Amino acid sequence: MKGLWLENRQLFFKNIPPAPQYDEALIQIRLAGICATDLELMQGYYPFTGVLGHEFVGEVVESSEDAWLGKRVVGEINVTCGECEQCRNGRETHCERRSVLGIVNRNGVFAKYTSLPLKNLHIVPDSVSDEAAVFTEPLAAALEIQQQVQIRPVDRVLVVGAGRLGQLIAQTLALTGCNLQVLARHDIQKKMLADRKIATIEESAIQAGRWDVVVEATGAPAGFAVARKAVRPRGIMVMKSTYKGDITLNMSSLVVDEITVIGSRCGPFDPALRLLESGEIDPTVLIQAEFPLKQGIVAMNEASKAGMMKVLLKP
Repeated sequence: MKGLWLENRQLFFKNIPPAPQYDEALIQIRLAGICATDLELMQGYYPFTGVLGHEFVGEVVESSEDAWLGKRVVGEINVTCGECEQCRNGRETHCERRSVLGIVNRNGVFAKYTSLPLKNLHIVPDSVSDEAAVFTEPLAAALEIQQQVQIRPVDRVLVVGAGRLGQLIAQTLALTGCNLQVLARHDIQKKMLADRKIATIEESAIQAGRWDVVVEATGAPAGFAVARKAVRPRGIMVMKSTYKGDITLNMSSLVVDEITVIGSRCGPFDPALRLLESGEIDPTVLIQAEFPLKQGIVAMNEASKAGMMKVLLKP
């Protein structure tokens, strides 16, 4: 099969034989989404070599359990051992021997086929379109914030960044009834939020030290400074960005102001699928372009443009 292969920060379209393990399902990809992490991997965020991509919806074509054959599925991206200390203590996404779809030691979904253990798969409800289902993984990541932090209706919540993930975070947080505002820089981002009746704010209007919870989702180091300025003493900063390089920060101010900083990564798939099925969340408005897989390099370049929303690949 053909796949979009990353090696030494260069992309190639090459032949890759599908090679599922004996206990894994072979999945034919129906749609895949380009994520900011895919773009950051190209910049050297993590030394990955292999097929990129981890957001997908597909169909099971081979399985050790016949009941899965023909099922339309999405899949959790961390493949875990179930035996290490982290797994035994309920922290499976931090498995000491994990592989991660399209990110760590496992070929991803920018190909005709991928493979995952059955325990990683979730069946997509019939009423959820492929175009919506492909957002399950990032929507789950957005929901992880509410797994980690109790968001109350009285809380003042600021989302810094209104790109692909920031939009989903804003949609999910809006369901809590909190006092929510989003820092958005591009007109298309502001329009999408306005269409959902979600308030936006300019950076110049962000008051220092006034926000109970600040979510940083810019995908850039500069976002941390904005989030740090905004959060109140004893407030919470939720960090969603991953990128190459380091940032400089004043640790003393975090200590003096007693700021809680939470890293936030993968999240729960079942609630994400329920929100898609109910229509409470509509991620399809984020789709701006769709390319055939054979134009994957062009698609990646398009997705890297400033302000670009979701770009999909179709094998």
